[in-house]
Amino acid sequence: MSFALNRRHLLGFATAAAVQMGLGPIHAARGATASPLPAIKPGSHTSLGPLKSIDAGLVRVGYAELGPANGPVVILLHGWPYDIHSYADVAPLLADAGYRVIVPYLRGYGTTHFLANDTLRNGQPSAVASDTIAMMDALKIEKAILAGYDWGARSADIIAALWPERCKALVSVSGYLIGSQAAGAKPLPPQAELQWWYQFYFATERGRLGYEQNRAAFARLIWQLASPQWHFDDATFARSAAAFDNPDHVAVVIHNYRWRLGLAEGEAKYDALEAELATAPQIGAPTITMEGDANGAPHPEPAAYAKKFSGRYEHRLIKGGIGHNLPQEAPRDFAQAVVDVAKWT
Repeated sequence: MSFALNRRHLLGFATAAAVQMGLGPIHAARGATASPLPAIKPGSHTSLGPLKSIDAGLVRVGYAELGPANGPVVILLHGWPYDIHSYADVAPLLADAGYRVIVPYLRGYGTTHFLANDTLRNGQPSAVASDTIAMMDALKIEKAILAGYDWGARSADIIAALWPERCKALVSVSGYLIGSQAAGAKPLPPQAELQWWYQFYFATERGRLGYEQNRAAFARLIWQLASPQWHFDDATFARSAAAFDNPDHVAVVIHNYRWRLGLAEGEAKYDALEAELATAPQIGAPTITMEGDANGAPHPEPAAYAKKFSGRYEHRLIKGGIGHNLPQEAPRDFAQAVVDVAKWT
């Protein structure tokens, strides 16, 4: 059975669940979009320029910064197994449009490092999201537009839900990705479970060792499965794969997936945040959610999460064989969503 076929089954289950829960159809926002951004060929940019770093909470965050220092702030958050180069085309588009664009490496990636050797290499969602809040504090950014996909979308969602005063607007690929250990404990139909094969692999010591020894090959496989129509070249992959050489990368990734299954302990200081997230809080910030029409990674149907956004809201399906890494595969569409949602604030 092909990966794409598994995805269709998963989406069918998600749609049925949405109907059973009475979530109903998507209610998209209406109205004109902002001025269209110029066309850009994906892969036009190969660098985000010289990186900066700053001590923020438990980590020293490595990040790229583009655009005018006094522009409205946009923070772009990447996912697994990807890195800041997902935004190599998006960031210049937004900078040219007048935004101050910040693209940080998540903990365990690239030039972001823990400040203390004895800090738990914690990958639980609230801890990862807290790094962005700490970075905003360190950079004296009171409020920002948050945009992301995969882990980055989850962190953006979490910040919008738990720290609404810090989120001006939101762009989230695959929509509402806030979860909990209790939700993760519930079994899915077999076809849906099959898509999470790597989560179960990582639950074992064999899986940890396998990822440690083959992290680049593993990431390439995920890229191919999650974006089956994205024909990235070796140089594009190599730029991102370098971020996985971070000495804490494997520990953070393994902890993240084991924590989701209840197989790894978190830290008590995040218990209150995780308890609040377990209630599936609504998000009130103006939001655009997005999905590629060829996303081969597990993701919910838009109907399953539309009502989690209580403010102005729109969902966009990006066609043309766009997979899971939407900002890198369709940079103009992603950047346009940021510009458009900013006009709603």
